[in-house]
Amino acid sequence: MRTVLQRVSKASVTVNDKIVSSIENGLLVLLGIENTDTKEDIDWLTNKILNLRIFNDDDGVMNQSVVDIEGDVIVVSQFTLQASTKKGNRPSYIKAAKPEVAIPIYENFVQVLERKLEKKVGTGIFGADMKVELLNDGPVTITIDTKNKE
Repeated sequence: MRTVLQRVSKASVTVNDKIVSSIENGLLVLLGIENTDTKEDIDWLTNKILNLRIFNDDDGVMNQSVVDIEGDVIVVSQFTLQASTKKGNRPSYIKAAKPEVAIPIYENFVQVLERKLEKKVGTGIFGADMKVELLNDGPVTITIDTKNKE
């Protein structure tokens, strides 16, 4: 799994001119799933996301997690995070999981995140043409790859 985390003051996902998810202070998680992703990847990544200290404490130091600030989370499936640009100028998405593999992993990822966060997690609509708006706070943007554990 590859993810881009963005610390946001607000974020929303719109499909067909209808807002399907919106949050205030928290994280926007763009999630790319590949064919070899497992339950272990889900567990490792959800723990990392929830415990990553990227929110400011009272001294303005990034020392708090989304759990500490009681923040919200939106998870948006984004197969383009699995793009390979090694050859030519057209990205290859061969490593991106097909919907029959990706959807159950995505749904499980959201469920595990909700259980650990102890609140509802916003989502987009898998496979839809989504408009994602955000106000990046900082800006703070972090990429994580479960295959490299970084």
